[in-house]
Amino acid sequence: MNQLFAIALGGSFGALLRFLVSTGVYHWLGRGFPFGTLVVNILGSFLLGLLTEALVLNRMAFALDYRAAILVGFIGAFTTFSTFSLETVYLLQQSHFVKAAMNISISVAACLLAIWLGLLCGKALTGKAVIWADGMFPYGIISVNALGALLISLVASLLLPKIPMTIEHQLTLLVVIVGAYLSFSGLYVLLYLLEHGYTHTGHTRVFLMGFIGNTGVCVLVMCLGWWVVNRLDALLLLAR
Repeated sequence: MNQLFAIALGGSFGALLRFLVSTGVYHWLGRGFPFGTLVVNILGSFLLGLLTEALVLNRMAFALDYRAAILVGFIGAFTTFSTFSLETVYLLQQSHFVKAAMNISISVAACLLAIWLGLLCGKALTGKAVIWADGMFPYGIISVNALGALLISLVASLLLPKIPMTIEHQLTLLVVIVGAYLSFSGLYVLLYLLEHGYTHTGHTRVFLMGFIGNTGVCVLVMCLGWWVVNRLDALLLLAR
């Protein structure tokens, strides 16, 4: 029952984020080509590769429900093969054979490349930690979380303004997404520490360092992503 609830919770976040990302992409690039579905599938493939290495291959017993929520619920709802298939059939029915072929070839190639890159990043980062006599700082897991934070900030900066909603609703949505990500990514750091024998009662300082360090790094990376997007927008305006 716990896993069913976790999958349902993760799936609700994944479906919502997929709608926001695909809608933002379509408002940005138009509907002449299924860019929205392509983007969510590429992002989802990268995250699946990254988190498969981080969540599954580490075999963390404490995080079974957490893994189900992320890999089955969130990424399963975020990505969509059925919409890709439907959009491809629509292109064929409308005699857009070149676009249909491009959608198939780009989707398959880009998603395979994205999941391979995600696995490489996950393998390079997970398990890395600074260990001392009575503590640990898992900078590898925090780096994985930072990559996710960077993707969130880039997607939010580029796409959220494209979605037709009021500034108040955009701000509320942004606060909810960022708050949820910081909470769940911090929880994973704590679960990682639990798996390695640390306890919240006997190693309070280690837990605080891990949680605060993860939050600080993720917030810093998000700010960096937003800054980069804003700088690029300013340069594009000057170029015009």
